[in-house]
Amino acid sequence: MPTVQVGDLKDGDFLLDVREDDEWKAGHADGALHIPISEFVARYGELTEAAPQDGRIHVICRSGGRSAQVTMYLAQQGIDAVNVDGGMQLWEAAGRPVVTDDGTPGHVL
Repeated sequence: MPTVQVGDLKDGDFLLDVREDDEWKAGHADGALHIPISEFVARYGELTEAAPQDGRIHVICRSGGRSAQVTMYLAQQGIDAVNVDGGMQLWEAAGRPVVTDDGTPGHVL
């Protein structure tokens, strides 16, 4: 399973958040694309439209389990995808910004 550490992510890296709506609303990485894992197959086209054509997709959830499933699926489709180890829990612990939809500070559920 291709994996990347939170500290290795750079500003501008494409981030796909697969957590559920309540988790997203509490707080997420600014600029991430949100497609809950429960809706992922039905909304797959949104990802292919938004993702960079030849770029890597960094998949994140709360701790890394759900994002690992999506990463494996994307890799099977021939897409360059990596799982963000530790997910949003380590993102927040590393001091990376967590925001709500209106841009105010958020938190990880």
